[in-house]
Amino acid sequence: MNSKGWTYTMNKYLVAAVLFLTTSAVVSAQEDSVGKLDHRIDSAHEVLHSLMDTPDKGIPLDIAAKAQCVAVVPSFKKGAFILGAEYGQGVATCRTAHGWSAPVFIQMEGASFGFQIGGQSTDLVLVGISHRSLDDLLKDKVKLGGDAAVAAGPVGRNSQAATTELANAEFLTYSRSKGLFAGIDLNGDVVHQNTADTNSFYGKDIPYKVILSGRVPTPSSATHFVRTVNELFKRGRTQESK
Repeated sequence: MNSKGWTYTMNKYLVAAVLFLTTSAVVSAQEDSVGKLDHRIDSAHEVLHSLMDTPDKGIPLDIAAKAQCVAVVPSFKKGAFILGAEYGQGVATCRTAHGWSAPVFIQMEGASFGFQIGGQSTDLVLVGISHRSLDDLLKDKVKLGGDAAVAAGPVGRNSQAATTELANAEFLTYSRSKGLFAGIDLNGDVVHQNTADTNSFYGKDIPYKVILSGRVPTPSSATHFVRTVNELFKRGRTQESK
């Protein structure tokens, strides 16, 4: 083989090797991305499971019975020095005529002012109790307290939403810090659709409306999260019928 033939052959091998390594890197990155999303769903499931294990300190059953959508943001982070910043990623599901939908991915962000030093992390649960909740989650960006009425949710085994603020709320909000759940004021925070993570999880571009309307089967890695949301809702409906 002359030098030209040898060079041509080596170039072919080199191109093949580069393509193989590039493809492997892309596949590995996709697997890592899906693994992180599975972990986020697991974390959201753990938050809800803990909430259900503490009925005296969790979401009242009469509130759970009204749930139209549920969003969980594990480890919502607040870090500040004078100007505060808040950020978190989570998952959401909505009730359909045939049960609870497959999850979509969301992200939350906000800002707070005042003298603050240090940071903290808390788990957030948003319970949409209005039929407008689904419409809110279908927006690319919704401002809590602006685009959607929001209120800190009551805590306890049974707690009727008697106040005007609670009665008019589209979302009731809860936080968990150091194992205890409490209502939290999230006025001003913004909820975004995380279409990139949602598309990565399902492997293709599927609109939020299609997923949250129940037209997409729940992936096996998310069934435990959806099942737990359904169990919370069923406990509320059972209590309501007594």
